[in-house]
Amino acid sequence: MNVSNSVSGRPLRVAAYTGGRDVPGTRFRVRQYVETMPQLGIELEEFASRAGQYPPDAAWRRPAWLLAACAERSLQIRGSHRYDAVIFQRELISTLLTLEPLFGRPRMLDVDDAIWLHRRGAFASKLAAHCDAVICGNAYLADYFGQHCKRIFLLPTAVDSKRFLPLGKPRVPTQIIGWSGTSPNLGELEQIEPALRTVMSRFPRSRLRVICNRRPVMGSLPADRVEYVPWTPAIEVSALQDLQVGLMPLRETAWTRGKCAFKMLTYMACGVPVVASPVGMSGEVLAMGSVGFAAKTQDEWVDALAMLLADPDAAQRMGKAGRAVIDSSFSVEVLSTRLAGIIRAVAG
Repeated sequence: MNVSNSVSGRPLRVAAYTGGRDVPGTRFRVRQYVETMPQLGIELEEFASRAGQYPPDAAWRRPAWLLAACAERSLQIRGSHRYDAVIFQRELISTLLTLEPLFGRPRMLDVDDAIWLHRRGAFASKLAAHCDAVICGNAYLADYFGQHCKRIFLLPTAVDSKRFLPLGKPRVPTQIIGWSGTSPNLGELEQIEPALRTVMSRFPRSRLRVICNRRPVMGSLPADRVEYVPWTPAIEVSALQDLQVGLMPLRETAWTRGKCAFKMLTYMACGVPVVASPVGMSGEVLAMGSVGFAAKTQDEWVDALAMLLADPDAAQRMGKAGRAVIDSSFSVEVLSTRLAGIIRAVAG
């Protein structure tokens, strides 16, 4: 049933300015809500940057990129004032406060990382002060931005539970240990290489699958038992569905405490039990049910992985428990309602 704005009798129109078509935060914190919002009385329109939110690697190309990115956004300022609200999915241009104060109001900033820790991080507090509300992916982020903006809302990153699904047939034990992520985070996986080496020696059938945009370098593991799957949207679900266990290792730092555990949530949506470092939101998700194990030391990683590989029935039970947590707390359907409530509270 459509729910309209009680004041005007029409849906609220919201413009969302995002960092690009392939930016993960854009895909999972904005774009997957576009189809669900009209049922809740909100028309959400995305304006993804063509120039891109992040500078090119080559320093000599950055001045031209910055000029193009600012020009692109300048053309959108006037149109933003025709909407009932504006959402910035993070800053318009990485690590800078630029044109945001000129956009329409009310303005909401959506944040899913500890962006204030970047070089020139002072932009984060200034940007929050220019917004009417900040939507934070977890409590750690909310604690920081609460110092700079009066209205703070919590909204975890949602999983499309109609797409990230368990296998449609009975699970056969595969002894595949999986990790999915982007290349800047490969260092987190590499830190547990000693534990993986021990586990793989105990379980000769086991293998490691790495789903990433770059091949990992893990020289102490048997090369023929490390499977590299280049990430694409087309395979991001199927590559998870036959895992026996999903990995989310994190060193405990100010940056990792700001992570929103999305990797872990996608494993759970596919019915895969997890072994995760209990850092920030990952620890909170582990506490929501018997979805897997927490691990801090190399020995704890070994013990947790060995238990899940040796007992596929227990792994399957934990996978089902993880899926139940997704359905109740992290699905797009559940969080669409929450996001709609946030938008109405700020703009209604």
